[in-house]
Amino acid sequence: MDKFDICIAGAGVLGLAVAYQLSCSSTHKNKSIVIVDKENSFGQITSSRNSEVIHAGIYYASNSLKALFCVAGKRLLYEHLEKFNLPYKKTGKLIIAQENEIDALYNIEKKAIENHVTDLRFITGGELRKVEPNLKATAALLSPTTGIFDSHAYMQSLLHLAAQNGVTFSPYTEIRAVGLNTGSFKVAASLNHKENEQSYEFECDQFINCAGLDAQKLARQIEGVKKSSIPELHPCKGDYFAYTGVSPFHHLIYPIPEKNHTGLGIHSTLDIGGQTRFGPDTTYVDKLNYDINPNKKVKFLNAIRRYFPAAEEGRLHPAYSGIRPKIVGPGEAADDFKIHDAQVHGVPGLIQFFGMESPALTASLAIGNHVVKLLN
Repeated sequence: MDKFDICIAGAGVLGLAVAYQLSCSSTHKNKSIVIVDKENSFGQITSSRNSEVIHAGIYYASNSLKALFCVAGKRLLYEHLEKFNLPYKKTGKLIIAQENEIDALYNIEKKAIENHVTDLRFITGGELRKVEPNLKATAALLSPTTGIFDSHAYMQSLLHLAAQNGVTFSPYTEIRAVGLNTGSFKVAASLNHKENEQSYEFECDQFINCAGLDAQKLARQIEGVKKSSIPELHPCKGDYFAYTGVSPFHHLIYPIPEKNHTGLGIHSTLDIGGQTRFGPDTTYVDKLNYDINPNKKVKFLNAIRRYFPAAEEGRLHPAYSGIRPKIVGPGEAADDFKIHDAQVHGVPGLIQFFGMESPALTASLAIGNHVVKLLN
């Protein structure tokens, strides 16, 4: 039976970042590490269906994991992108307010300062019209360190660098059960490549559940885990619409966030090629379906025209969607990342991630460093 020191379940951005940071650490760089994923490649689900924004760490509760890891992760991410010559642009972001929303903008600035994001700047009147002539807003907060990047290239670099450090990647591998075996884990998996399914079992000393939307399902398959420690999954879908032609904006444009921070509103972002896209919205769903209802265009237009009155219906088209692995339901207050070790679930050597929605992409390298510390 194959034996590894560490098994990471899930090859999304968090699984890849954890593997990379472990493989670079002085305490784990010589250990055998395997990443398994049921898909045919890395980053196929949530990690490839997002806005590709490098967040500054503005909105999150003070001293929360989201705030701490976003601020630290932003710095590490920019350093990584620069070091390995990966595509990114520090576009800056405008958080905009209409006339009746100015107080909310001041509250956002206060929250940012509490999170040690101290470079925000108010823009109003003529200056705002000068920097974004197509924008309708009374005032805005400029976040100069917000940016965009190619998330696929980033994930590819993490996997490539981890592989150079000896990490093994096993796609087409779905875990069926994880048993305990005197200080180690016995993993029963199914290999399914080109409809040729076969069983595969291996052992590992430490196990990390980075399975995203499948994290709760996997947690229930791990022997010894306290079922009460597994938070409920509330999948929340977000659709994106592309806007063809020349972009109307130079910055990313974000309205005031939705109540309880369910989402950040239908905002305007750019991809690395300069294409404008609007979204995502927020819809809690029972099934994982990535189809987009084209009739949503009216809803999107109404939201967009609050800050972009000249938006043309004919240039707006359905693009793609993603599903957030939320652990709070509709109307509930926002929650933090959940990173559980044995003190929470009762199984030594096991680390589990739940609710790893935005800003997990930005925070990924900082989260990887945190796992290194937990395993030490």
